[in-house]
Amino acid sequence: MKTVTAIRIFAAAALATAGALLGAAAYAAGTHGGGHGHGFAFGEPGKPAEVTRTIDVTMKENFFEPETIEVKPGETIRFRIANQGELVHEFNIGTAAMHAEHQKEMATMMEHGALKDDRIDHAMMKMDMGGGRTMEHDDPNAVLLEPGKSGEVIWKFGKAMALDFACTVPGHYEAGMVGRMHVR
Repeated sequence: MKTVTAIRIFAAAALATAGALLGAAAYAAGTHGGGHGHGFAFGEPGKPAEVTRTIDVTMKENFFEPETIEVKPGETIRFRIANQGELVHEFNIGTAAMHAEHQKEMATMMEHGALKDDRIDHAMMKMDMGGGRTMEHDDPNAVLLEPGKSGEVIWKFGKAMALDFACTVPGHYEAGMVGRMHVR
């Protein structure tokens, strides 16, 4: 429980910092590089019929199991994700720049009450933030899960490169909740 309390304190500090940086701007889904129909430099959403391998990933406070994942270019992977922690966590495949941008969106979700420490307010996620933008977390390269829940991401990898899988819930990435993914 001390770990959860420390994460909450760290998340609150990260959220305050992010709020100061973001000001009153509302970054809703669709603002970060890649995704939302804009394409990804590292692959594309995979088709279930083309899955060549399944990788189980467990999320707990501050870490993923496994910490490193190896895939091959052209391979379609089903990632089965289980949140065994006490907080909401995310499994998000991307580059460091994508994760940095997505952290802003996640901070906005928390600031507006759509994302809580231990639950997701799904009704709030669907609210219009203006201009038809919502806070829905519907990226094909990511899944956001409440404690005890599971989900999956099916991804077809492109060219050889280094990627990360991360939790960008405020404070989690900063606390080290990031793993390495090697496409080679």
